[in-house]
Amino acid sequence: MEWHSISPELSMAVLAIVVILLDLIVEDKKKLAVVSAVGLIVPLALAVSLWGEEKTAMNGMLAVDNFAVFFKILFLGITAMVIMSSWEYINSKIENLRGEFYALILLSALGLMLMAAAREMITIYVALELSGMALYALAAFLKDKKSTESGLKYIILGGVASATLIYGMIIVFGLTGTTDLGGIREAISAGDGLREPALILGMVLIAAGFAFKIGAVPFHMWMPDVYEGAPTPVTAYLSVASKAAGFAVILRIFFTGFGSPEWLFDDWSVLFGVLAAITMTAGNVMAIQQTNIKRLLAYSGIAQAGYLLVGVAAANTAGQSGIMFYLTVYSLANLGAFIAVIAISNKINSDEIADYSGMIKKAPVLAIILAVCLISLTGIPPTAGFIGKLVVFKAALEPGETGLLWLVIFATVNSVVAAFYYFKVIKVMFVGEPRSMEGVPSGASLKASLVIATAGVLILGIYPYLLMKYADLAAVLVP
Repeated sequence: MEWHSISPELSMAVLAIVVILLDLIVEDKKKLAVVSAVGLIVPLALAVSLWGEEKTAMNGMLAVDNFAVFFKILFLGITAMVIMSSWEYINSKIENLRGEFYALILLSALGLMLMAAAREMITIYVALELSGMALYALAAFLKDKKSTESGLKYIILGGVASATLIYGMIIVFGLTGTTDLGGIREAISAGDGLREPALILGMVLIAAGFAFKIGAVPFHMWMPDVYEGAPTPVTAYLSVASKAAGFAVILRIFFTGFGSPEWLFDDWSVLFGVLAAITMTAGNVMAIQQTNIKRLLAYSGIAQAGYLLVGVAAANTAGQSGIMFYLTVYSLANLGAFIAVIAISNKINSDEIADYSGMIKKAPVLAIILAVCLISLTGIPPTAGFIGKLVVFKAALEPGETGLLWLVIFATVNSVVAAFYYFKVIKVMFVGEPRSMEGVPSGASLKASLVIATAGVLILGIYPYLLMKYADLAAVLVP
């Protein structure tokens, strides 16, 4: 049934509308967070019910397959954890706009879910704008100088990226006569005359548009300022959900639309390999200099995008499943780190790393959780981050991919460099002296989200097969 195929998106839209309407009639605004978080159970259950399907919906505009379902579940999990962890922050910082905050988060997640399922370029663009518009507003939600600046920079640079993306799509449409990804692939394969600079230009512009979404160099300029100025729960959401959606669409477009002929396939593999090397190096080098924890995690996110791009450059099914596994464990680790930052910064009213000095003595649980998540981001066993990097790098070394040995070596060296700034934060927390012994209390919902993140990082580091088997089943976009 058509309605069942799009039921996760429909239920998500209904949930956002319900939150907006409840905001008008309920006096106790704290109930909005409960409704938002609990309400996510419905689209989650509906998404799970679609696992194993292999069809299209809405006249072929949306794919209903394991690939789309995997990302929908990931987005819903991220949204739930962000809402759970933001309760106290929202109550103290933006109490009068709680309904709007939760509704915008839900609408953004709806856009990301549509992006993962879209198999037609116009649908991809509309879904991208749906999520983007909500995120632009969320970035400026605090309404102070930094937040307003971050929202302004995000919308201006996001507009440039959108224009770049749509221009690339127009070129591809002009050459192939279709916006359907399967149709684009067939037109390119059938037409020898399509092997021309215009097609390469269109492909590069599309890659550039989504490079902004994932924070790849040189389209990363927005990340440090937006991460620093936006409300910390929004930063947490941006750092993982937006990046995951960007990679979902990159995989869908390049494997389905530009998956053949071989010359085109090789061209974009090289493109993403070079982009990966530049991105991870620039992100790590700039992260070393940071004194603000949110800016450090922003540059860390840029470097992580570089590692993930290794899986795209591998251009094989193992690379796809590796990216999906890595995105999930990266989301857990990065969310855990940001949720700990929410709890600590909300108490000490500072995001400076120096102010985290001696945190182990006054908030030992938060300090240990933050340390575990940073270790996972570094890629050290037995955390899941190590397995994530391992599977992505291994995909680049599969038979026939030996030309990427240089990239794997590059990524391994960069991982060692990254350890410097991650352990700088850990050193400050564990070795430094606290400036006061006042504790850092946190609510039950925030603690629950921290437990989920930390447990996921450790369990998937020890037994990755729990997730890997589903990532393998979802990686069905055959090149």
